[in-house]
Amino acid sequence: MTLTLNQSDWDELQKQAPVTCPDHLKLEDFEELSVLPEVLGRGYELELELMPGVRLCFADHEWQQDTIVKTPAHDHPIQISIFPSGALYFDAVHPNLGDGHSYFSGSGISPSVAGMLRAGRRWTCVDIEIDPELFSSGFLTEQQRDSDLLKPLLKQDDWKVSFYPTLTPAMQTIAQQMWDVPYRGELKRLYLQAKVMELLVIYLDWVAEAQQQPVHGLKPDTVTRLHHAKELLATQVEQPPTLVELAQQVGVSKRTLQRGFRDLFGTTVFGYLHTLRMKQAEQLLRNRQMRVSEVAHAVGYSHPGHFTEAFKRTFGMTPKQC
Repeated sequence: MTLTLNQSDWDELQKQAPVTCPDHLKLEDFEELSVLPEVLGRGYELELELMPGVRLCFADHEWQQDTIVKTPAHDHPIQISIFPSGALYFDAVHPNLGDGHSYFSGSGISPSVAGMLRAGRRWTCVDIEIDPELFSSGFLTEQQRDSDLLKPLLKQDDWKVSFYPTLTPAMQTIAQQMWDVPYRGELKRLYLQAKVMELLVIYLDWVAEAQQQPVHGLKPDTVTRLHHAKELLATQVEQPPTLVELAQQVGVSKRTLQRGFRDLFGTTVFGYLHTLRMKQAEQLLRNRQMRVSEVAHAVGYSHPGHFTEAFKRTFGMTPKQC
């Protein structure tokens, strides 16, 4: 059975968990420790404020059962996440992360997302978050802020842009060096600050190279807009925009949206939306907290009979059987 937690559930469980420092850790004044509640598994998270606006977190977990953690839409920082072991699994918005794939995101608005951590497998993560205002005003010149490379990372009130680079030996080495930092005190913080900047440069170089390499004959800017369209659909399953509206929202023509979506993701816009609806419906039905008619409405079907037919075609069983 899969356990599902929303953000408030997760926060409340963490507040209740007694904090016991693992024997191998020696905390600095600028570090904060939290532990995975025993009812969920075992492990810890170690958070460090490297400087105002730059946060680093090391997580080491092993979960007792498959657990989905739901995060609502929120303002998003610039973020780098590397997974030395384990993986984070998604039905929508993101591909699965870990197992050789890392995460790099610009700032802006993040859609709501649900990520699953699987039981019985150690999961470790090195996570870096940089305040977009600090990045823009403290790290960049005016010319850099307007560059084609860095502009997508500073979306402000627009949907953020995400990238999923393959984890290279250089990225993995730096992540391991950060985990096994050889210094204490302020030297430790300085060392980690330098490693964060080193990783940031590597990821920006990856983005620059990716922008120069057309994907399926599509321009890099078009690829970014199509990923944006995919994220928008994931946040509007119940009442999705029309093709024309979606194309306008991401700044491409209807024809480019249709052809590009098929070439890039291997499915049509409506095919992807259908997959999202069916996966969400299956999850809601298995939780047994809603009637079939309520689930049908929640995933955008006004007629329960049409929902039942679509669900049976997809899964080979009726919603009630599920």
